[in-house]
Amino acid sequence: MQFALLRDKLFWYNYNDERVNFLPNIKSSILSVKTDAQRRAKNVSAKSAIKTASRKVLDAVAAGNAEEAKALLAIACKKIDQAAANRLFHKNCAARRKSRLARRVNSLSK
Repeated sequence: MQFALLRDKLFWYNYNDERVNFLPNIKSSILSVKTDAQRRAKNVSAKSAIKTASRKVLDAVAAGNAEEAKALLAIACKKIDQAAANRLFHKNCAARRKSRLARRVNSLSK
């Protein structure tokens, strides 16, 4: 859910980016709508950064650059660990993602 302030009126946006002209009546619920939108924006940004870092590692592996892939793997692993620390991913999910990337990078040295 996203929200926007438009001409001093609050609007909700649902997941299909359609504008919804109502908000909850309870003040704490209105505040939770705002914080949910902020939290979702932060999570989407963090997940996008992880996907980008992982894609860079896979591109380096596809190009056959072992040194570059190892350096990018360290960056990607750090971002994945930070996401797991912030509970964006479960720790097992983070471990699985790092393992898959490491397996690809290690396949270059064989």
